[in-house]
Amino acid sequence: VQLQASGGGLVQTGGSLRLSCTASGSTFRSYTVAWFRQAPGKEREFVAVIRPSRSTTYDRDSMKERFTISRDNAKNTIYLQMNSLKPEDTAAYYCAASNTIIASSVRSHSAYHYWGQGTLVTVSS
Repeated sequence: VQLQASGGGLVQTGGSLRLSCTASGSTFRSYTVAWFRQAPGKEREFVAVIRPSRSTTYDRDSMKERFTISRDNAKNTIYLQMNSLKPEDTAAYYCAASNTIIASSVRSHSAYHYWGQGTLVTVSS
């Protein structure tokens, strides 16, 4: 599976962006796909995950209030809709996929086998 992330850019505080992660391969619908982000000088952190069943998990409630992860299997694409963006959301955002991940590992970046190249989100104050 090859992943292509896109949709990042420069936005003002309070603005919105929709990130996309498009995959090659006809079996993408069976993959668990997550978004991670990494700010300069910080470790990569989990943002949200969507499973083949379309169930979702977010890193924390405050993120769930502003972000929505979804999938369109017909387009082999995972989306991350981000609203009410804050300067602390500034980071490179990566999508990652796995078809063998276990439930307890969905928040761990080491559990994912396939990664997109990252798309940069910059939120100005």
